[in-house]
Amino acid sequence: MEEKITGKAWVFGVNIDTDQIIPAEYLVTGDPKELGKHAFEKVRPEFVKKVKDGELIVAKDNFGCGSSREHAPLALMGCGIKCVIAKSFARIFYRNSINIGLPLIECDIPAKEGDTMEVDYKKGKVTNKTTGATAAFKPLPDFLLKLMQEGGLVEYTKKQLKK
Repeated sequence: MEEKITGKAWVFGVNIDTDQIIPAEYLVTGDPKELGKHAFEKVRPEFVKKVKDGELIVAKDNFGCGSSREHAPLALMGCGIKCVIAKSFARIFYRNSINIGLPLIECDIPAKEGDTMEVDYKKGKVTNKTTGATAAFKPLPDFLLKLMQEGGLVEYTKKQLKK
C-alpha cells in the first residue's frame, strides 16, 4: 500500500448505513467487482456510473452503521474506492474494512464533491488540495499498513503461515 494517496472526493453525510452502501438484494455474492456495480445504487444512482478507481469517500459521523456484513466495504473496494475518511465509523464496519484491506481514516475535514484529497498514512495528515484545508489523524502503524498492503487479514495470515 502506498504511504500517500490522492483522489477525488465523493461526499456523504451522517449515518450512512450498510444498506445504503450495498442494498440487501445483492448480498448473494461476495465478489467485490459484482458488489461494486451496485454501490449506493438506491440512494445515489449516479455514483456507480461516475466513480473512478482511486477515488475516496469523505463522510461525517457513523459511516457504515447498520448490519455487520463485510459486503459493504467489499462493494466500496469493488468500485474503486481506495480510502474512506469520516469523522467516525461504526465499529464493526471499521473492523471489517481493515480485515479486508480497505483503509479508513478517522478525522473531520471539510470537503465538497469533487475536491482533490491527499492522505498521508505515515504522517497522519489529510489535505484538501482544492481548498488547502488539513486535518490530522493518528498515523497508521506499520503493521496495519502491511496488513492492508497484503490485501487484508486473511491474505496477510496466509503469507505469514507460508514463512
